[in-house]
Amino acid sequence: MIIQTERLTLNHLAATDAPGIRPLFVDPQVMAHWDYEAIDAPALIAQLIENQLSDMAANQAFYWSLRRKGDTSVMGCFDIAEIDWQHRRAKVDFVLAKPLWGNGSAQEAMNAIIDHMTGLGLKRLAGRLHAGNMRSEARLRRLHFQQEGLLL
Repeated sequence: MIIQTERLTLNHLAATDAPGIRPLFVDPQVMAHWDYEAIDAPALIAQLIENQLSDMAANQAFYWSLRRKGDTSVMGCFDIAEIDWQHRRAKVDFVLAKPLWGNGSAQEAMNAIIDHMTGLGLKRLAGRLHAGNMRSEARLRRLHFQQEGLLL
């Protein structure tokens, strides 16, 4: 499934994306607000992607690699995970390469993903972010997400 926006293309994640994702995962600034510290282990990145592909095959998640139109470089990863189809809810998460920070790309991609998931019947998305990630928090607020709690 490909999602297109004016400037971006979101492709379903593929095992062949691992080399393109590696520059994101080795950058400590990009990974500062993610679940893992910078990862410079190609085998581990490949295993993470294999796990995500398994979740997609089980219809439990959607994972996309983000590229600028006309460019083959992976510039981000977006996911809808922990899908509960019965209650029509899931969690959204993303990581974006520094060259796209502050230019509206994350907002553009998120709008397209939200539209896509709404079309599939989801009614509730929870944005997951780490404490101190003010840019992502602001982005989610612009998308009309509301804070419901804080896990300590």
